[in-house]
Amino acid sequence: MTKRHKQPEDGNPAIDGGFDQADAGAESVHGEGSHSSAGSESELDSLRAQIAEKDKEIAELKDKYLRTLADSENARKRIRQQSEESIRIQREAILRDLLPIIDNLERALGAARNGNDTRTIVDGVEMTVRALIDFLRAQGVTPLQSVGQAFDPNRHEAVDHVASQVHPPNTVVDEFHRGYLIGDRTLRPARVSVAKETGTDSGKRSGGESDVSDIESD
Repeated sequence: MTKRHKQPEDGNPAIDGGFDQADAGAESVHGEGSHSSAGSESELDSLRAQIAEKDKEIAELKDKYLRTLADSENARKRIRQQSEESIRIQREAILRDLLPIIDNLERALGAARNGNDTRTIVDGVEMTVRALIDFLRAQGVTPLQSVGQAFDPNRHEAVDHVASQVHPPNTVVDEFHRGYLIGDRTLRPARVSVAKETGTDSGKRSGGESDVSDIESD
């Protein structure tokens, strides 16, 4: 009779060991995947937090920029208003100082109409002229003394050249209207006649310009 070999109840140890190793490997791979997914989620959360922080900083900077822009615009408006107010005050002060001079002129005209003494009228006009000159000096304007001075094209306008035995050539000998300075600058040049060497043609401007009669006829 053939004898049957009894199979071990516990199974093949080699096969059982292989199954156990495969299960352990699968569990290891699954564990690594879980850790990788958790790390990605954590990194995304960190990036989201950084973006939110940057958005907050941008909003704060924008707010500061808008506030600074508004403050700058308000400062410009305030400076412009102060400048306009300063100009208005100065202009009113100048005009106010002119009013007494007008009063003197009106009194002189009234005296002339009433036929009062001529000397009184002259005194009134002279007083008005002095008041005007004082007013101009207060504004930094001074009359220019020209007669007897060397001709200066920056301060004089020559309208005539005359022969003179008294004044050397290129000297101002007469003044048709007075010049004025404001500080060191010429506010209005004086119109003058200038001495020339005797023996040359008179009544001509320098540089071959028209004579005085031609100018007056214009």
